[in-house]
Amino acid sequence: MKIELKKLTIREVASGFEDLREGGVFGYDGRLNIRPKYQREFVYKEKERNAVIDTILKGFPLNVMYWAVNEDGSYEIIDGQQRTISFSQFVDGKFATVFPDGHLKYFHSLTSTEKQQILDYELMIYFCEGNDKEKLDWFKIINIAGVELTQQELRNAVYTGAWLADAKAWFSKTGCPAYGLASDYINGSPIRQDFLETALKWISKGSIEGYMSTHQNDPNANELWTYFSNVINWAKLTFSNYRNLQKGLNWGVLYDVHRDEMLDAVSIEEEISRLLMDDDITNQKGIYAYVLNRDEKHLNIRKFTESMRRSAYERQGGMCVACNNNFLLTKMEADHITPWSKGGKTNTENCQMLCIDCNRRKSNK
Repeated sequence: MKIELKKLTIREVASGFEDLREGGVFGYDGRLNIRPKYQREFVYKEKERNAVIDTILKGFPLNVMYWAVNEDGSYEIIDGQQRTISFSQFVDGKFATVFPDGHLKYFHSLTSTEKQQILDYELMIYFCEGNDKEKLDWFKIINIAGVELTQQELRNAVYTGAWLADAKAWFSKTGCPAYGLASDYINGSPIRQDFLETALKWISKGSIEGYMSTHQNDPNANELWTYFSNVINWAKLTFSNYRNLQKGLNWGVLYDVHRDEMLDAVSIEEEISRLLMDDDITNQKGIYAYVLNRDEKHLNIRKFTESMRRSAYERQGGMCVACNNNFLLTKMEADHITPWSKGGKTNTENCQMLCIDCNRRKSNK
């Protein structure tokens, strides 16, 4: 990769600044793509944004920036998007900041001298020439400060095309359809690609890169959206009474396994209500998987305490109640006399000690 250091002023970089939100952000008289495909949405908050302007006002140097040089003579920012948007938005009159004299000022309200000071501020920019892979690899290397890219944002840099553009319209835009449908069921933010990553993880059974590679040249992402909406609608119909516990569950797996079963939403809700009042369940989020597959591992049933184990051991005289042999306490395990699934509780009265082998044989039945 060829790299050349140049100096440009804020006047030059902010010239022709245009923020089309999801449609793109441009500067340098339209020649600079400030937010290319592999970049995130603007994430600086007021504090960080104002810090950029304060640095400029004090004449301190901003960190060096990196631009990629495209074959058509245009440029795209590899690193420095947040700083570039911050000073461009200020010059464009999008926000005000506190000046050293303590007054909150917009750019248009500044004196001619103050404006010139900002516009003449010099930026140190490395111009980088290379192929797409080289630019992406370089971006990964230098993207170690500030808010790092998510894994899905990095994947988006590789698998560009019509399919990705359509997928981002469904899953990655402000107020996108996926957010409207599933904001109560999915963790994270659409613009940080959490919704897209979740949908891809579900449909690909965890092989996100493989799915994106296979479908990269598809004309649209209809398959992904149809699958995702089917998953969420199934969840809403199966678990009719929404609770915050449902946010972030692995709905794709549950849908794939149980979507063809005849499920009674009323009976499921009654069981969930009962299980939520069971103090022996330490992982209430696991209830939703348990009522479908009856696997108690999802619930993290409360373990017997050391005092409960010791009490049962002394009561049994150190003897395993299954094989009638004596063992040290450390060679035995606590077991429910009446299984939890049949109403047994995790308390002293329902605790018995089995040797490790007998407890394993019982668990495997």
